[in-house]
Amino acid sequence: MRQKQAFIPTLREIPADAEAVSHQLLLKGGFIRQLSAGVYSFLPLGRRVLRNVEAIVREEMEAAGAQEVLLPALQPADLWRQSGRYEVYGPELIRLEDRNGREFALGPTHEEVITQLIAQEISSYRKLPVTLFQIQTKFRDERRPRFGLLRGREFVMKDAYSFAADWESLDATYRAMYDAYHRIFERCGLQFRAVEADAGAIGGEGGTHEFMAIAASGEDDVVTCSHCSYAANMEKAVGRNVVIASAETLIASVDAAAPQAEKFHTPGLRTIDELVSGLGLSSSELIKTLIYMADGSPVAVLARGDHEVNETKVKNTLQAVQLELADSDAVRSITGAASGFAGPVGLDIPVLADFEAAALGQAVAGANETDYHMRNIVPGRDFPQVRLGDYRNVQENEPCPNCSEGSLRIIRGIEIGHVFKLGTKYSEKLGADFVDASGESNPIIMGCYGIGVSRLLSAVIEQHYDENGMIWPASLAPHKVHIIPVSHQDTAQMAAAEMLYDQMQAAGFEPLLDDREERLGVKLKDSDLIGAPIRVVIGKGISEGLVEWKQRGSSEDVVRIPLAEVPSKVLQTLAVKSTSGMT
Repeated sequence: MRQKQAFIPTLREIPADAEAVSHQLLLKGGFIRQLSAGVYSFLPLGRRVLRNVEAIVREEMEAAGAQEVLLPALQPADLWRQSGRYEVYGPELIRLEDRNGREFALGPTHEEVITQLIAQEISSYRKLPVTLFQIQTKFRDERRPRFGLLRGREFVMKDAYSFAADWESLDATYRAMYDAYHRIFERCGLQFRAVEADAGAIGGEGGTHEFMAIAASGEDDVVTCSHCSYAANMEKAVGRNVVIASAETLIASVDAAAPQAEKFHTPGLRTIDELVSGLGLSSSELIKTLIYMADGSPVAVLARGDHEVNETKVKNTLQAVQLELADSDAVRSITGAASGFAGPVGLDIPVLADFEAAALGQAVAGANETDYHMRNIVPGRDFPQVRLGDYRNVQENEPCPNCSEGSLRIIRGIEIGHVFKLGTKYSEKLGADFVDASGESNPIIMGCYGIGVSRLLSAVIEQHYDENGMIWPASLAPHKVHIIPVSHQDTAQMAAAEMLYDQMQAAGFEPLLDDREERLGVKLKDSDLIGAPIRVVIGKGISEGLVEWKQRGSSEDVVRIPLAEVPSKVLQTLAVKSTSGMT
């Protein structure tokens, strides 16, 4: 590509609403442009990178035995009602009607559509297993689109679906996809971790893993062990809890000599920090009682004062579709007190107590009366009817649940992929059955496997940039080699640039030739911003057959090499980069 004709509208100023580095650089480098909140156009440079990602994904999916399809983005709402997910997705599902009043949704994912297709086409075990995938635009009405491609309303995704006659076959496909994801992200030059995860709205009966790109700008907390391979997202992570088997065990362990619970005056002390300051206690001696509405019904969740409730764990325990904190009016109606004074004693709603809160020997909690708390509360004695479980977020430096030597570390990550064992969640509801060798009919066992293809652009940049711009891995770079003649008027420089450009094109290295009539400083600034792996500057040294060679992101200085050596050096450099992956 010759830069004079190329559509690369770079910016000199960073847009004020661009928070993430990747968002800033993609806009500044002329890779994307915003149409509306969470909706972006891919300009030529951005589209080239997207195509490179798609090519890697497609190669690895096909190598793992998956076949490509293209499914409709416009999906009948009745399919979503049949699967039970029409309400689960809630306002994130973009809904519309045709001229005849039939309801449709723009696909955020395709479990329903692909399952219906298989139900129509496969009825015998002889046609199983099969895995299908697509690379397609998805739509989700995000409440707060932000960070450019990291959280959008319209995005490109690879979704694959496997169909098997038994769990052993599903396990084999799941492992093949898990391994393929490692190869994909390694080829994209990413540092990542595969972590245990919650299935969320996708659901399923088996295991699930998220693939997280490690980045300080990530929105997700990733929990890892300092010693072993344990890794999970915050929604799934567990600590080495004080495990209490049942409420009966708890009651039996109550110290008979413990003083009786008593109410005391705590005017204005609503929050944990205010109680710690006002009472001189540690937050670990307090029980906080949070009132939630789970599908419209109230429930209380108890956690130690220094812990945070994990709403995903609570939601999963209750098998609730919607879970939200009760507002102040609802709290007063349920507890008889203002927010901040709720407590477990005497509540006549379901109570969920985290293991750590239930393990406190004596504690302080709200008294269900405004400006009052209770001290000497003993779980099991003063509120025996509780449902015990793990309902909290783990914390930094807790002991690892998987080994005795390690402690937990919390790092930030960007979700880039997710693999699920769905089991029969969708096949049973949508009638995808097969007849086995004995003639019996069974629901097909499914798996699904997603990658945020457009999101990968941002994830890669969050790991590969400096103060001057993007540093693309060779596998994804929109142009592998940037050729820059210093003077457009110098015939010797232009002749050398043209010759090298032709050589690079013939070798398949997708060069970019800066043939603009611009100052060298402008050309170099744009080159750093765009982030091609190799830059070759052709200046006055061409009279001696020499050019300036620079690898983007390398700590090495610019070096002068013979023009004749450039093709072989490009080949050697890019070959090394393409074979060096993450371990």
